[in-house]
Amino acid sequence: MLIQLAIATAMVLATVIMHGLGLLGLTRVLRAERNEERLANLSPFSLRGLAATIGVVLALFALHGTEIWLYALVYLQIGALQGLEEAVYFSTITYGTVGYDDDGFHPAWQLVAAVEGINGVLLLGWSTAFFISLAARLRLH
Repeated sequence: MLIQLAIATAMVLATVIMHGLGLLGLTRVLRAERNEERLANLSPFSLRGLAATIGVVLALFALHGTEIWLYALVYLQIGALQGLEEAVYFSTITYGTVGYDDDGFHPAWQLVAAVEGINGVLLLGWSTAFFISLAARLRLH
């Protein structure tokens, strides 16, 4: 159990740091975009503003995707799952707490998967809060 907890803790730390840095980068890009919109006297509802919003959504999707793939690679490395497709699928449903089934998942590593579910919920919530703050920015104009 201690090895499982150590791996799960390392993954939580890695993904939280990755997520925080990703959101920090997006915040900087959005600040620059907001300044450009002000200088050009553009509304956030302009085509450029729409493109920026879509870019944020895609960036958030890519950030979560990277975190999911990181878990999948760990599952392969520790021998919890056998194939890449199976590992990515399992990681995706676990991260998003869909939780279809764990057939084929090595029982010795189930605690890592359980922590991934909790981690995924928190990171998805963090992204949701970030996106809502972006939507609030649009309402101010």
